[in-house]
Amino acid sequence: MKFEDLNLNRPLLNALEDLGYDTPTPIQERVFSVAMSGKDVVGIAQTGTGKTFGFLLPMLRLWKFSKDPHPQILILVPTRELVVQVVEAIEQLTPYMNVVAGGVYGGTNIKTHMALCIKGLDVVVGTPGRLRDLVMKGALKFTAVRKVIIDEVDEMLNLGFRPQIERIFELLPNKRQNLLFSATMTPEVNALMSVYFNRPVTIEAAPSGTPLENINQTGFLLVNFNTKVNFLKELLRDKDRFEKTLIFIGTKKLADLLLERLDPNFPEQIAIIHSNKTQNTRFLALEDFRSGVKRMLIATDLVARGLDISGVSHVINFDIPDVPENYMHRIGRTGRADRKGEALALIGKNELKSLDAIQDLMKYELPIQENPENLEINEELIEAEMPVIIMKNPVVKVPKIEEGGGAFHEKKLKNQKENRKIRRKEKMHMKYGKAISRGDKNRNRKKKR
Repeated sequence: MKFEDLNLNRPLLNALEDLGYDTPTPIQERVFSVAMSGKDVVGIAQTGTGKTFGFLLPMLRLWKFSKDPHPQILILVPTRELVVQVVEAIEQLTPYMNVVAGGVYGGTNIKTHMALCIKGLDVVVGTPGRLRDLVMKGALKFTAVRKVIIDEVDEMLNLGFRPQIERIFELLPNKRQNLLFSATMTPEVNALMSVYFNRPVTIEAAPSGTPLENINQTGFLLVNFNTKVNFLKELLRDKDRFEKTLIFIGTKKLADLLLERLDPNFPEQIAIIHSNKTQNTRFLALEDFRSGVKRMLIATDLVARGLDISGVSHVINFDIPDVPENYMHRIGRTGRADRKGEALALIGKNELKSLDAIQDLMKYELPIQENPENLEINEELIEAEMPVIIMKNPVVKVPKIEEGGGAFHEKKLKNQKENRKIRRKEKMHMKYGKAISRGDKNRNRKKKR
């Protein structure tokens, strides 16, 4: 089937022709007719299969010009990088249409986004938190929204966006069409759909977890971080083979450490991206990597979800992710658009259990290759690899306090007082040796006179 066989209008066909696309991918072909019917859609497809155009083409085909400044199409994505990418895709498809699209995301001045929304948008793409903030400030209204698309919803839920997503759905008009696209489905995603979707049609272009056919996967058993660094240095010296390499690592701290170890050997050749980097730094790193200014990009799983970086020759998993699905998202950055790609996994001795979970998900055993003979084994461990020593707190018995304990010495006689009332007669007896009444005192005074 060709794009011309779909019910696309001439402006969209001209845009696809300018982009050099003539054949839809399976997910694009199968989603189009269902989405055009107005039914809710759940699209499950592996990363790199064209999900973005899969939901944009039918939504833009159904779009109609309106003087209403409020958006008709709402698209939710998990990261600011994905916001920019989806807006760029809309602009690629609409050079012959009067569609105005804008992207909003956190980490930047909200006043800029408020002005953008107030000016008027046909399509708004954003992260859930920033969209909710704009609605609460009155700059964005959902009254005209008729199409809602959620991309990578499982990642949004993992990032803790569920309250914002629920709040957004509560503010949307009841009469609307919902589309959801993701590479994996989870119980949390199903729970969300059961509340807000209306009998959605599930379209699965490839089973979740199926290894990508265009990617050659290889594993290497390496003992620790420093040995992995030595192995990586040897690989990356081959510039012709590793011309555009994406290196995934588990944490921000380890990403910074890896850059510190590699940069002296490859100066001005490596970019880095993770959530602690500023917005401009992240955008610049991606742009340098896309354009070829930097031939290597060190990244956390932040960019594993949905980002389209064309021409990636290799994906290197410096560590094995704890979540098996994340491995699929990582390697899906290569072997895109019918190109061949390579994925290498550097497997530490403590990561074999995570590897087993990935192989169970893929139903595929990762081939393990022998390490190079000249590989330098470094036994030194970094801080993150140090064994955790748990010290047991000794139980100290507290001595039992005896009841009614007294002073450690006897009190003096004068201090041994009792708390009782002493009558006057007793006081006089103690003073004069005998009891003296007031009458006796008066008689003695008369005698003296």
